Amino acid sequence: MVKTRENISTKPFSEWEGSIDELKGLVSDKAMTGESMLLNMGPQHPSTHGVLRVVLELEGEEIVTAIPDVGYLHTGIEKNMEAKTYEKSIVMTDRTDYLNPMGNGLVYNLAIEKIINLEVPERAQIIRVILTELTRINSHLVWLGIHGLDLGVTSTMTYCFREREILLDLFELVSGQRMMSTYFRPGGLWRDVPEEFEGAVQFILNIFPQKIDDYEALLTRNPVFIDRTQGIGFMSAEEALAYGLSGPTLRASGINFDIRKVQPYSGYENYDFDVPVGEHGDVYDRYLLRMEEMRQSLRIVEQGLKKLKPGPFRSDNRKYVPPPRAELGRSMEAVIHHFKLWTEGFRPPVGEVYQVIEGPRGELGCYLVSDGSPYPWRVHFRDPSFVHIGALQHMAKNHFLADLVAIIGSIDIVLGGCDR
Repeated sequence: MVKTRENISTKPFSEWEGSIDELKGLVSDKAMTGESMLLNMGPQHPSTHGVLRVVLELEGEEIVTAIPDVGYLHTGIEKNMEAKTYEKSIVMTDRTDYLNPMGNGLVYNLAIEKIINLEVPERAQIIRVILTELTRINSHLVWLGIHGLDLGVTSTMTYCFREREILLDLFELVSGQRMMSTYFRPGGLWRDVPEEFEGAVQFILNIFPQKIDDYEALLTRNPVFIDRTQGIGFMSAEEALAYGLSGPTLRASGINFDIRKVQPYSGYENYDFDVPVGEHGDVYDRYLLRMEEMRQSLRIVEQGLKKLKPGPFRSDNRKYVPPPRAELGRSMEAVIHHFKLWTEGFRPPVGEVYQVIEGPRGELGCYLVSDGSPYPWRVHFRDPSFVHIGALQHMAKNHFLADLVAIIGSIDIVLGGCDR
């Protein structure tokens, strides 16, 4: 039937049956009577940065309420990990926040190493730091390219993704995979880095500072970008803490908190770097912070490269770590040990641990519970994207609909980290 003015329903939302009931108490009375408009943004919308649905109540173009609705990407990764042995579960971590696969693997391996009290060789720790900092840059490049595209600066995506290819080539060099690397393992690394590694990292250190300057030349003093970001999505320091924000989103509100400084892991206490902090808590400050974070990550990588010396890349604790591949061709005991570890797994002592790292988006935590079996009894990730989505309603209130795109981009969510 062709819709005409006569046959289009004009009933207020309060008279509709079904899903509108779930919004009672979340939207104003005006929405229930039809005086204000209810609008779905997403879950299929390019500017929600994934399959996120935001239920908007609008008065004209002004946002009265913005209710985030997640769950459209749910994969059950955490429960699937509980059905696998500890080492076989590592492959699942790459599939949560797919822009931070090295960081996801790092926090899970650190949790395993904490519960079984497993030492990691210095060379492996340095390589972990180098790769996780390059992963932070990789994540920020995707954020910057898409954020610029959202706000009409289309060339940033071309440039950022061009440089990102260099990082993905490096990840493929060390692990065989561009994104889903599964390179970190309990006690160290899957294998040592190849000979070309140091030269490839040095190439990144040589060219990336100028590239970051180029991005800033496009955006930092761009009047259109400034108008779309300054004073938008404000969060005070008190509000940011109350909502549990972390990472650049928290630091943009003036809170100097970085887990690499206050609770060092993987030897971060041995690196000299600054923690950028904002003053205004808006979209523009979140942009400035991430730009400076990329420079600080390069600074950390440069120090790590200078520290890198020959040595073991994985623990020699044979209770939890398989024997070197070279031994399998000459030792039957090594073959048996390798076979048992991969078929049966290892058995950590009964207990629970919580490990945190500073991810590209903020505090990334892993809660791990062992019941003494080869399978984790519980695996749970505290992902910053899920926490930050909860603050979206506060950030968006009283802004225009067009500002919502800038606000969502500024908190840098990845829905794979929300729907685990």
